[in-house]
Formats: sequence, C-alpha cells, structure tokens
Amino acid sequence: MPMIPVRTVEKKYHTLEEIQKRKEELAADIQKDSDQFATLWNGLFTPRKDLSKGEWAANVISKSVTAIDAFLLARKLLKNYGYIFRRKKH
Repeated sequence: MPMIPVRTVEKKYHTLEEIQKRKEELAADIQKDSDQFATLWNGLFTPRKDLSKGEWAANVISKSVTAIDAFLLARKLLKNYGYIFRRKKH
C-alpha cells in the first residue's frame, strides 16, 4: 500500500488571488486523496467472491488452526511468565 507523500511548499503569496488559487489547488488535492482513501477503506469491507465448498472448508480449517495456535501460545506464555501479571498479596 503506497504511502501518501508529504508535500512541503514554502511559497510566498503576494495577492489574494494567489492565495485563492492555492486554496483551490489544495481543496482539489484533498478531495482526490479523500476519494483514494475512501476507495481503499471500502475495499476492506467489500464481501469477497463466493467460495466453493472446498475453499470454504479450507478457510474454516485455517482460521480454526490459527485460533487454536493463538490460544495455546497465550496459555504457554501465561504458564511460563504469568508471575508478571499476578498481583502481590499484602
């Protein structure tokens, strides 16, 4: 994902027309960037293509294995390093 470049412009404006022109240019740039951002954002939430039964099963199995792996990792870390999170009794 490309980063939006930071533009630094040091230009001195001498008339109100120059300021107005620059303001319109910036508004157009902001609108273009906003449209690009909206497209990328909406792309995160669009439903994916319909999966075949085999792809669906593979997807469920993959997510299940990931969830089990995360659970086992958390359990192991708490078992070995749980003393860090326990409260001291007074």
